[in-house]
Amino acid sequence: MGSVNAAEVRDLVKKYGDFKALDGISFDIKKGEIFAFLGPNGAGKTTTVKVLTGLLKPSSGHVNILGMDIVKDIDLIKEKIGFVPDQPYVYPYLTAFEYMRTVGDIYKVPSGRQKKMIDELLEMFEIGDRAGEIIDSFSHGMKQKLVISGVLLHKPEIMFLDEPLVGLDPKSARIVKDLFVKLSKQGTTIFMCTHVLEIAQKLADRICIVNDGKILELDTFENLRKKDGSGSDLESIYLRLTGAVNGAVLPEDI
Repeated sequence: MGSVNAAEVRDLVKKYGDFKALDGISFDIKKGEIFAFLGPNGAGKTTTVKVLTGLLKPSSGHVNILGMDIVKDIDLIKEKIGFVPDQPYVYPYLTAFEYMRTVGDIYKVPSGRQKKMIDELLEMFEIGDRAGEIIDSFSHGMKQKLVISGVLLHKPEIMFLDEPLVGLDPKSARIVKDLFVKLSKQGTTIFMCTHVLEIAQKLADRICIVNDGKILELDTFENLRKKDGSGSDLESIYLRLTGAVNGAVLPEDI
């Protein structure tokens, strides 16, 4: 495999017993790309993220991250990537400042950068005035902003994000979206799972739609719209591809 891509996935299978959460998917992610990974609940999105970040081992297939094997080179890979999960797991009895320092020390961020960036990141997300409070007192959205700040502190080459905007207020969500665009232009690769299709349509360079552990489509939004032939927005295209175009059957007496 070459060095052009940030990630290369070939015939990836992940089984849980007899159930295939991922059924032989293959795709590449380009360096500096915003790559949206979409699908219904249970489609295999979170499983894919966990395999690509080394939290789960593939049952079969190959995954290269930055030219390194996800199984053999996982320690080296973890130094170069960042992961924001769908739930902000943080140490509840550290203060926000202590959490950021801990992250900085783990990733061997120079003390000068830590001193400069911790204050700037916390202020950017408007939690700087609560840097001395324990994280257990924070709301879900504040914890999410803290996790994102921690990832940004060590300047990963690839950011993996599983529903990164969940729990964020509109202002913070806008900051995060602007950050994605800025980081992408600087060469950081963004892999984003999201149910917010408007975000994927506006920000993503390419969109991958999955269901039942298989890839249904992978292309730019413009090309997806041309293939669909309707000039529709991403929501309509997504619903048709995933078989949900008719919506749910509502109870008569609701």
